Amino acid sequence: MKKAILIHGWGDREEFDNLEIPTASNCHWFPWVSKRLMVAGVHAVAIEMPNSYYPEYEVWKKELERFELDKETVLVGHSCGAGFLVRYLSEEDVRVRKVVLVAPWLGIKYEWTEPFDQEFFEFEIDRDLVEKTVDGVVLVESTNDMPQINESVEVLKEKVDGMRVVKLEGCGHFILKHMETEEFPELVEEVLR
Repeated sequence: MKKAILIHGWGDREEFDNLEIPTASNCHWFPWVSKRLMVAGVHAVAIEMPNSYYPEYEVWKKELERFELDKETVLVGHSCGAGFLVRYLSEEDVRVRKVVLVAPWLGIKYEWTEPFDQEFFEFEIDRDLVEKTVDGVVLVESTNDMPQINESVEVLKEKVDGMRVVKLEGCGHFILKHMETEEFPELVEEVLR
């Protein structure tokens, strides 16, 4: 069965605790993309990672491994979730259909007030990451994202051989506030391609 597993990024504690804000896997474009994938015959699951305000690699890994990953699986990660997937695939012996990294973040930081587990990104990127997929790795970036994301993107472009890059105009960090819409047809297209 074709399936897609979507992984959100890191949020702050205030958002996490606010009962008026949807959970990380239920905001921005996640529900819109999931629904379109399901209608297209792809079983889509947006995982709610534990404690999104303080990601811990082993905890996120355990959550991902509750799902069967195989040659019919497309992994989609946003921001910290994309960085998590890069680490996971760099360290684990798995083979999936495709990986789509949306605005990937690799822990490159500027100033922030939230605590973050620095060990989350202590790993070596597997240059042959594309070889762990059937249809490759796609990196989706925006022309106006944050500097730490732009730096992470450049690191991946340098270190991952054969990765395809899709650059979109004016999407910021691919969050609702920047995109001004929940619709993300370009991502649906990349998953289905």
